[in-house]
Amino acid sequence: MNQDYQLSVQEVLERPHFQHAYLAAGKQGLHRLVRWVHIIEVIQFEQLLQGGEMILTTGAAFKSDTQLFKIYLEQLINRNVSCLCIEMGHYLSSVPGEWIDMAETSGLPLIIFPQAVRFIDITQDIHAHIINQHHRALQDLEKISREFHRMTLTSQGVAQVLQLLQNSTKAKVIYVPAEGQPKFVPHASSRESKQWMELLGKQLDESSEAGHTPSPSLIEFEGQTIIVQPVGAMGKTWAHIAIVLGRKPREYEYLILDSASLSIAQDLLRKRYMEERKLYSQTLWVDDLLHLRIRDEEQIKVLIGIDFKRLNVLNYHVCLIEFEYDQEARTSSVDEGVETLGIHLSLTVRSVFEQHAFHPLITLQNNRLVIIAFDQAPKKPAKERLQHVFQSIQQMKAEEQVKLVIGVGQINRSFMNAYMSYQEAIQAISLSSTMQANVLYFDELGVFQLLFHIAEKQTLQAFVKTHLGPLIDHDQTRGSELLRTLKVYLDYDGSKQIVAQRLFIVRQSLYYRLEKIEELLGSDYMSPEKRLALQVAIRAYQLLNPETKM
Repeated sequence: MNQDYQLSVQEVLERPHFQHAYLAAGKQGLHRLVRWVHIIEVIQFEQLLQGGEMILTTGAAFKSDTQLFKIYLEQLINRNVSCLCIEMGHYLSSVPGEWIDMAETSGLPLIIFPQAVRFIDITQDIHAHIINQHHRALQDLEKISREFHRMTLTSQGVAQVLQLLQNSTKAKVIYVPAEGQPKFVPHASSRESKQWMELLGKQLDESSEAGHTPSPSLIEFEGQTIIVQPVGAMGKTWAHIAIVLGRKPREYEYLILDSASLSIAQDLLRKRYMEERKLYSQTLWVDDLLHLRIRDEEQIKVLIGIDFKRLNVLNYHVCLIEFEYDQEARTSSVDEGVETLGIHLSLTVRSVFEQHAFHPLITLQNNRLVIIAFDQAPKKPAKERLQHVFQSIQQMKAEEQVKLVIGVGQINRSFMNAYMSYQEAIQAISLSSTMQANVLYFDELGVFQLLFHIAEKQTLQAFVKTHLGPLIDHDQTRGSELLRTLKVYLDYDGSKQIVAQRLFIVRQSLYYRLEKIEELLGSDYMSPEKRLALQVAIRAYQLLNPETKM
């Protein structure tokens, strides 16, 4: 395994084209890596460098002028170049001691060619070496990545990945799962492992609180560099991998660590999917509870076990998440596809609810997930946390082209009352088209809460006809929009300017519509009692005609 595809200054000095060169200053910087070679013969160039370059020059920019050389050198130092190589000859016959002192003080290696050399030969040699070694390293990395993936298919996959990671980097590897004991490769004594965990503890806590991120973090400790890489998915960190290096990390370590963490994440995700299927089969009774097929608490105690007493006294919301995938995402078998996709969604939903201090009981009904979300942090506002939950889930699934509509029942307590919150969630989600919203809370539905309890649709229809009949008839026969105009007019307290803007019409058109409404409903239609009746009738009309856009 060739990790050293980047040359150090010391290694460059050992190459054939440097056999007559000598190091004049900056011995302490020989470990610096040479990422590229650049020829600079001008005095102002700082914006041209990115850091890590070997600089070649004949001295044409500064010649024997010490002040100009100082300006030149300071720019190199500011851009963190690897070293400076000066050719003696046409512009310089020697390097002043003052220049050597300046380079020594800065720790920048200063290499002198006592006679003319072909810069093109040097650049071709070093660039070819870097590119070839980089290509070889990528090939090695690809080979190791495939081996990582193969290992995760075995029962001891994670342990084998950690061992291969250690063999490939020659670094100490520390694996810290969110649940379970840390692993050290090679093995560490109890005392040593305790010291490492104390050192890593704060960094791991901060990473977990921030949520899963693929970006690694660094810890500097007694001349060692520790790279800490989170492992996880679906917005949750499941573990951390750390490697301990005796030097500054190179790109190779970041790449191989990322590959190892991805393989472990896939292994953990696969295991969690299997666990989710198991949980799904174990919570089928939730569907019976929500449909009143379970009427005895003793049955629930038997089904849920020791958690019954704790959960039965917690507040909860019943949430419905309706999911719809694009046609391309559907499988050839619709039923099998919906269940598989539902369990994948369930895995995400469980993770996000748990992150926000809810204990979810989840069941799948066709293309809807039903969640009884028990609140384990009653001192924190539940609705605010639920909003964060739904935002996170929608953001995650938007990338997978999944459309979600969510209905939430009111807060409740005791398993035997779950049916009521479930019915409220159904009623809330049924208004998604009417309200043109993706998340609906039953306790925010206003008069709809009352209208849902009117079982006789004929009663509602009669009420709508009594108060809105003339407008509905006019719209149907004339193709007008008087009913929608009235709704917006009432919703915005009669503000003609706002109503015209919302309807995208000019004021004159609005005045004509209002005159027609007054003609059909009577001049007193804005009196308190009639206005209230009209607003209720409009909501009843929306309930009876959920697909009508208003």
